[in-house]
Amino acid sequence: MTTRVRATLVAATALALSAALAGPALAAPDTKDGGHTATREAMRAAVEDGVPGVTATARESGRAWSATAGVGNLRTGKKRSADDRYRVGSITKTFVATVLLQLEAEGRLSLDDTVDKWLPGLVEGNGHDGTRITLRQLLNHTSGIYNYTDDETFVRTYFLKDGFFQHRYDTTPPEDLVALAMTHKPVFEPGTDWSYSNTNFVLAGLVIEKATGHAYGDEIRARILDPLKMRATSVPGTRVTVPQPSSRAYSKLAVATTGPTYDVTTLSPTLAHAAGEMISNSSDLNRFYSALLQGKLLPPRQLKEMKTTVEVEGAPNAGYGLGLMERELSCGIKVWGHGGGIHGSVSEAVTTTDGRHSLSFNFNGDWSGDTEAVVEAEFCGK
Repeated sequence: MTTRVRATLVAATALALSAALAGPALAAPDTKDGGHTATREAMRAAVEDGVPGVTATARESGRAWSATAGVGNLRTGKKRSADDRYRVGSITKTFVATVLLQLEAEGRLSLDDTVDKWLPGLVEGNGHDGTRITLRQLLNHTSGIYNYTDDETFVRTYFLKDGFFQHRYDTTPPEDLVALAMTHKPVFEPGTDWSYSNTNFVLAGLVIEKATGHAYGDEIRARILDPLKMRATSVPGTRVTVPQPSSRAYSKLAVATTGPTYDVTTLSPTLAHAAGEMISNSSDLNRFYSALLQGKLLPPRQLKEMKTTVEVEGAPNAGYGLGLMERELSCGIKVWGHGGGIHGSVSEAVTTTDGRHSLSFNFNGDWSGDTEAVVEAEFCGK
């Protein structure tokens, strides 16, 4: 993880995609605190490392456990809540991919369709060619399309202090995000490599809208949130606030991980669109990933497609499917899920292959803390 990527939150949108995982060494989970003592200790360690506060919920075989550490408001000292809603960043990608796979199952599109078939003329310029890129390549990040959040002007405008406070409430159309990416060359030829790009999922959201005639967020609500009764989860659109109950979100808004801490709770999520704008809480995220892995949202063929992974650079024990990541932990347990980051909010949601053991948590600061340690603690007991 480079300093620049960490500082601009791009790494948080991938959330541990490039983290090297430890080699296998079997360890039995602890039995104190219902088997969650190590998880609680890892959360406290994150706070000691500088994260203002952590909220987490685990669910195993129908039994839920929740814990918090640190504070949700640095000014008042108010604690975090297990029910906190928070911006989930790139966890949004799994929802978007699920809807596209549902549309494929209904025969309304094919993942082998080209981007240009659905969004003619949108992906072109500087070597980008939407006639040579498939929807599948968007979802597994093998398209080669430039990541718009890597653009230096975008970083200065939205991630660093002066630009953020001037532009935090700007409404940014998704087509403008794609157009920004098109001012750069592709990072490789389609299908020849892997590189995480938020532009891929902005395009995926636009494809959903073209195929259905509805806003992609409306499709997520109708197809996933309402059936699963995920009442804490929303696609905010242009709404700049986070619904209650929630904590404040904090960032350094700088390349350095030291210096002043700023409250960045309110912002226009249009800067992320379908790549990372959603809001949820830990219980809802567990419900979603458990239902997904248990085949309640996709037919077997589409779930198999979603779980067909490609190699992730720099992470030998990880693979990326269609908006879904697989990781093998140090104790040999495999988990599926996604991580996400957006200003002041770093989140992780993972579930075992059978969907029976889930963990979702959030840091309300984006400059410190070890998310991988929390995951390892929950599933490996260390």
